[in-house]
Amino acid sequence: MSKPINLQMTPWEWFLLIVLALVWGGAFFFSEIALEALQPFTIVFARVSLAAVALWLVVLAMGLPVPRAAGFWGALFAMGAINNVLPFSLIVWGQTAISGGLAAILNASTPVFTVLLAHAFTRDEKLTPGRLAGVLLGLAGVAVMIGPEAVAGLGGSVAGQLAVIAAAICYACAGIFGRRFADRPPLVTAAGQVTASSCLMLPLMLAIDRPWMLAMPGLATWGALLAMALLGTALAYIIYFRILSTAGATNILLVTLLVPVSAVLLGMAFLAERLEPYHIPGMILIGLGLLAIDGRPLAFLRRRLAA
Repeated sequence: MSKPINLQMTPWEWFLLIVLALVWGGAFFFSEIALEALQPFTIVFARVSLAAVALWLVVLAMGLPVPRAAGFWGALFAMGAINNVLPFSLIVWGQTAISGGLAAILNASTPVFTVLLAHAFTRDEKLTPGRLAGVLLGLAGVAVMIGPEAVAGLGGSVAGQLAVIAAAICYACAGIFGRRFADRPPLVTAAGQVTASSCLMLPLMLAIDRPWMLAMPGLATWGALLAMALLGTALAYIIYFRILSTAGATNILLVTLLVPVSAVLLGMAFLAERLEPYHIPGMILIGLGLLAIDGRPLAFLRRRLAA
């Protein structure tokens, strides 16, 4: 049984959530570099397998116990399937029919499904009007940030859109399922999950991408893969399981609202991209949504008004 969750995140947990959004937002830049030389499933396999090697080296260096129980590894394989293999595959397939912007909006619906599923299947992550309103505000902010051209494909491929929505539901289920690892060191859980994901991704990569037919990638591609593996996967999942163990599925999956913000800010900082006019109201809506989800600013205002 998972330990009780505190839905009101501490400042440290909010900081970790922002760091997680930054490293996952940065992974988009590195994936664009890798896609110039490699196929999608090959990139995913390299990302999780390199992360697994790095994490196990750290686990062994720190002297942490390596789990051997079959039940624990079975749970890790289930987590790897619903948190990596299924959503990655669904999103890759969905983006063959819809735009990346529309896929990002649909993927940002993850917290909506999470608050609904957590309300139904957990005892301590119940839905409140403030949390639901905050999630919907954040989703609206993501849609505004990405811009009007992103929703132009809403009338297009229904199958592609349903695939990305199914991926969002997978992420929501993974957040709830992952609570069972709360009593394990986040480093060990992260290492186990990406190891399981590597085993599951290997046959997909071999059957679909046939990487032996591609040329040997260059230094830029290897650099991008290492950045995705070490920062966007190894470090990211240590943070992910750390927040999940104490703040719950609803809070950890708020990161899908922050990733578009981090992607825009990183683009401005490193790629000389321009801040578009619609980015600002989108960020404001996301900020208001996060404030509503946290609840403390609104409670403070109510106390002040009552006084």
